[in-house]
Amino acid sequence: MSKDIRQTIESDVQSHPILVYMKGEKEMPQCGFSNAVVQVLTQLNVPFETRNVLADENLRQAIKDYSNWPTIPQVYVGGQFIGGCDIVVEMYQKGELEPLVSQALGGGGDEAA
Repeated sequence: MSKDIRQTIESDVQSHPILVYMKGEKEMPQCGFSNAVVQVLTQLNVPFETRNVLADENLRQAIKDYSNWPTIPQVYVGGQFIGGCDIVVEMYQKGELEPLVSQALGGGGDEAA
């Protein structure tokens, strides 16, 4: 991976409390796994950014190398790699994702209450 693309990924991950590297855009996911992650984050009603790996083959491979994770989507919360679709969905179902996301966004309040 080039130094430039590594710096771009690091900057992106650190600049956005919730970031998803996915196939497609949040408004139009282009695979079921990416769609599932978007749906989970939408259910939590939190702001998040996405990067479309289909638009840049170099980014698609680089993010896999960066995280040492072979699949897309990849979810970063608070600058940390959380995992892919299965992990995010499982964390959501267990109630573990919401507090993590809330902390990354600098809150502690529960808007759903």
